[in-house]
Amino acid sequence: MTIKDVAKKAQVSIATVSLVIHNNKRISEETKLKVNNAIKELNYHPSRSARGLVSQKTGNIGFILTENHFLRSEPFYTQIFLGAEFEAHNHEFYILLTTVPAIAKSKTKLPRFVLEKNVDGIIVAGTVPHKLVSLLDEHSLPIVYVDYYPEGKESSAVLIDNFGGGKEATEHLIQLHHRNIAFLGGDITHPSIKHRFDGFKWALDAHAIPFDNNNYIVDEVDTSRESGYKAAEKLLKINPGVTAIFACNDAMAFGAMQCVKDEGYSVPQDISIVGFDDVEIARTSDPELTTIAVPKQELGCEAVRLMNRLLESKTVTSHSVTVGIELIKRNSTAVKQ
Repeated sequence: MTIKDVAKKAQVSIATVSLVIHNNKRISEETKLKVNNAIKELNYHPSRSARGLVSQKTGNIGFILTENHFLRSEPFYTQIFLGAEFEAHNHEFYILLTTVPAIAKSKTKLPRFVLEKNVDGIIVAGTVPHKLVSLLDEHSLPIVYVDYYPEGKESSAVLIDNFGGGKEATEHLIQLHHRNIAFLGGDITHPSIKHRFDGFKWALDAHAIPFDNNNYIVDEVDTSRESGYKAAEKLLKINPGVTAIFACNDAMAFGAMQCVKDEGYSVPQDISIVGFDDVEIARTSDPELTTIAVPKQELGCEAVRLMNRLLESKTVTSHSVTVGIELIKRNSTAVKQ
């Protein structure tokens, strides 16, 4: 069925049908009803391209991830994308996903959907190179950042309560009578990791537990399992008496757990370990990982909702939404022996 068929059945012009489709206020309620009934009876679906000619909107939202964040083994950001995809259906958006290199190259390229003006706005999940942020800003598109925001500029973002999560994870270990507690992190310039570290330090200070160079390792380049293993190796050399570890994410926690076992320690009898994210494998690891749960799909949903508000208000004014966290107690933590 075509728009001509609808116009013929409703006995109106093609232009009138188009105006009804785009909810033009000049059309009377009686005409709208007649046209909408014809659309329903004929099962007519206006093409997105046809709508775009009038509304000057594509109906597409770009979704950008770095290549190292789009992994089957560490599906944190994949779950955020899935949440965005679910919520997009409620707003009749299409989500166009692309990945970019994690490290800026001499010739950083923008995604094709930006260069071809094929998106109405962009969601950026996780850290991306600052050069890419600068290039995106040149196109004056609404941007919503997820689990990240560029330093030095006002941005619309959906954030995690990282400080609260770091504080709660550390206080859980303190309540289990641990005092020699360490923090493991990588990419400490990432705001999320930094705020988790800040929450860790705040909890130590609140309970009068000394903070010194022997109870943190934050010089790893990323937050992978491999980095967690390396960080734990360094920690056990400088602080062999450590009884508890708070890793900045589950991936590093799994790496630290393997290192601790390889060094002859038992988890949690000798060393308790807490992660952050609550990825699916945390429920089946040995032992099951105590962690800070993040509603990953809800982050994606909130990003699309925020983008919808930005597009409806036709503004790039910055807004932020903070999503809560929850401590999930499992078998990787225990009372200090």
